[in-house]
Formats: sequence, structure tokens, C-alpha cells
Amino acid sequence: MPGNKYLRLSNGAKMGLIGLGTNGIPLDQTTKLIEEAIHHGYRHIDSAWLYQNEEEVGQAINNKIKEQVIKREDVCVTSKLWNIFHNPDDVRSACKDTLKRLNLDYIDLYLMHSPMGYKKFSKQNYDQSEGDIGMASRSDLVEFPRYSDTDTPIASDFDYVDTWKAMEKLVDEGLVKNIGVSNFNRFQIERVCKEGKIKPALLQIELHPYLTQVEMVEFCHKRGIAVTAYSPFGSPARQWKPEGEKPITADPAITEISAELGRSPFQIILRYLNQRNIIAIPKSATPKNIQANMNVFDFVLTDQHMKRIDDLNKDFRAVDWKWDLAHKYFPYDDNYTE
Repeated sequence: MPGNKYLRLSNGAKMGLIGLGTNGIPLDQTTKLIEEAIHHGYRHIDSAWLYQNEEEVGQAINNKIKEQVIKREDVCVTSKLWNIFHNPDDVRSACKDTLKRLNLDYIDLYLMHSPMGYKKFSKQNYDQSEGDIGMASRSDLVEFPRYSDTDTPIASDFDYVDTWKAMEKLVDEGLVKNIGVSNFNRFQIERVCKEGKIKPALLQIELHPYLTQVEMVEFCHKRGIAVTAYSPFGSPARQWKPEGEKPITADPAITEISAELGRSPFQIILRYLNQRNIIAIPKSATPKNIQANMNVFDFVLTDQHMKRIDDLNKDFRAVDWKWDLAHKYFPYDDNYTE
């Protein structure tokens, strides 16, 4: 298994088992850090409209293409359709806007960021309190529209399957090579597979040793759907982290395996995910860590190591989406149905 740095999607497209997550990287550092990542062998870059960094991501990729370090076909670029664009009539224009910001002709993988649609508001015409969630945005659109009196999402009426069908047209048109979903549950994935023409190429979900998602991964792999793990280290820098929470990388099982193999706890976790045939998209704001996260293909965890990490599962979600608990398509209800 050492040396296997890629995974094939169901249509044969190649995707790096380690990609660079870009959410939360300071904008003034994003282009430089992505260029550094490409220098160290990254060929998979993950972005999204929500992250408001697509211009910087595209700049880095185009710089490296101009320098003849890579060809366009060498790098897999992921972006995501945000919740305010679930109206099928908005899907194509949202994708075209993303392509314009990236300054690319096509997107390799375009994901529906979640099954939960929001109503679209311009900031000038928005009279509710957006609350504390979200981030500083360069867009004139409200990212997380919420009712100020109930602090619940201002949901749209659009069915995610109708949004999916509009995304399928992007493939037909050649604007995107592959489409997939993020933060969906099994019921929702089955609906998309049953009612759509194109099966999702990939599911992107939170996945790490405290949220191993064994059943979901098995469900997807049996259907030829690849899986990407976001927050592979459990989002230790998230703003809403409870005081005193210990990072997953400090768990004794992880640190003991780390000491035994002479690898960092971060490398142990990434290797664990890759050996389960799961793509991981760690983020880092330092060149040293970006390089280290890619250096996980020259060692192997034993079955005993894998079992020990499997047993750490607590079904713990660092990114629980609880701010959308009132949404009818909230995916993490144990008794979800439609």
C-alpha cells in the first residue's frame, strides 16, 4: 500500500488521497500556501463558495500552470454549491461565477455543500440578524440567513433532488467533470441515486478517529461512491470548541502509535484514513505542516493499529450543524425521514 497516493472515482478520474483543505486559511496567505502545497506534491485542492477564497485558489493554480510546474489536468479542484443557491435556476450561474473566480474552464468535482437550502438575500435587503455563525464575506449575499426572533434558518422550499438534477446539467455541459454531495445522510444519498441520472461521485463528510463513520463509508463504497474526510483532526481550532477539550492528536492510542512508528499524530490519523480508502483534506497555514501531511505514503499501520484507532469512535461531531437543527432536511436526525 505505501506509494498509492491516488484514488479513482467511479468514472475513472484520479483524485489525490491527500488534498489541501483551504477553509479558514487567511486570505492573504492562501495563494502562497497553495503554491507551496503544489510544490510538495499536492494535486487535490478543496475549496467552496462559502470559504470566499476561490480567487486565491485559482490564482495559485494558474501561477503554477504558467510556471509549467503542473498542467491543468494534473490537479483536481473541488468547489461547492452553497445553500443559498439551491434554486435550480441558480445552479448554473453559481457554478459559472465560481469558474470565473477560479479563472478555470471547468471544475473537477462540484459538491452540493449540504442538503439544506436557504433563501437568498442581498445584504442590502436583509432585515434579520445573521448571528455569530458565518465568516467575513466579500459577497453581497447573506451566507447564513436566519430569523432573528427564533435564531432558526430562513429555509428555502427547494428539494435537494431538484438541485441535484440541475447540477447534472453542468456535467452535460462540460462545466464540471464530476458531481457529489457533502453532509448528506444515507436516506438522502439513496434518494439522489434513485431519482437522479448521475450517481454522486463522492460524499464529503466529517470523519476522524472520534467519528469513524464505519457504516456510512461501507454504504458508499458498496455503491462506488468515494468518501472524503473533512476535519480529519476534529477541528481543534474551531471557535466554538468547549474549554478544556483535548485534541484527538493527544489521545493516548494515537500518541503511542505515533511514538512506536516515529511519525507525528497527524500523520498517523491521515494514514489511518487513507488505509480505509478515504480521501483526507487536512488544512494547515504553515509550509512545514503542509509538507508533513503529504508524507504518509511510506509507512503502513498494522491491523492492530487500525483496530485500536477504530475503537476510539465516540460518534463525536466537531461540526454538528446544530444551527440548522430546525431545517426539514437536517441530515443528522437519528430518526430522519421525509
